[in-house]
This record gives sequence, C-alpha cells and structure tokens, in this order.
Amino acid sequence: MLRTILTILQVLSAFAIVGLVLLQRGKGADAGAGFGAGASGTVFGARGATTGLSRMTAVFAAIFMLNSLCLTYLFQRDARTAPTSLLDQVPVTPAAPAAQSTAPAPVPDANAVPVPATPVEPAPEKP
Repeated sequence: MLRTILTILQVLSAFAIVGLVLLQRGKGADAGAGFGAGASGTVFGARGATTGLSRMTAVFAAIFMLNSLCLTYLFQRDARTAPTSLLDQVPVTPAAPAAQSTAPAPVPDANAVPVPATPVEPAPEKP
C-alpha cells in the first residue's frame, strides 16, 4: 500500500516538474548578464528575482528526490527477502534409498564368448 502511494507521488511529482519547467520563461536572452553585461548590477543580482514557478520547481524536485530515496529503500528491503533464483523456489524431495532398487538383474547372454579368469601372460622375448 505504501509503495503504491509513493509510486503515484513519484509519477505526479515528475509530471509537475516537467510541466513547471516548460511553463517557465527561457533564460537564453539573459545569458550576457552572467558575464557583467546588462542588469548585473540590480538589487537581486544577475539572475533577477526568483519567481513562484522556479520555487515550485525546487519544491517538487526536493519531493521527487526524497521520494526516490524512500522507494529505493522499500524495494531494496523487499529484494533481500525474495528468492534469488527459480531453483530456490523448487521443493527438494528426498532421494529413494539404494536398497530399494527396482532395476531388473542383468540376464546372461547365451551367445557370449567366455573370458578366461586369469590373464594370459605374454611369451618371453627372444634376444
């Protein structure tokens, strides 16, 4: 429930930041003021007075950043408790004992060639 609320707040604050940035006046015309030209000697400095839109943008940016940290903490905590692999989710069944083998005994082949029980020794080498 908390994650859902924080996720909705994250999306709304992101859209608010984008909308507020698009509503603000461009600062490209005032680029010369930063280098000492034009209104650099005004009371509020080279940038002028802070508008309400820029203050609201800063507030929504702070909300967005704090909300991001909260969501990261919540999802990280859930990731530690979840299984890391599909093999961790498979139940382990005990193996059948070896004494209860159901494999049939091998049947001797009637056409097999008998193998001598003792190995045949090689003939002595002639010098």
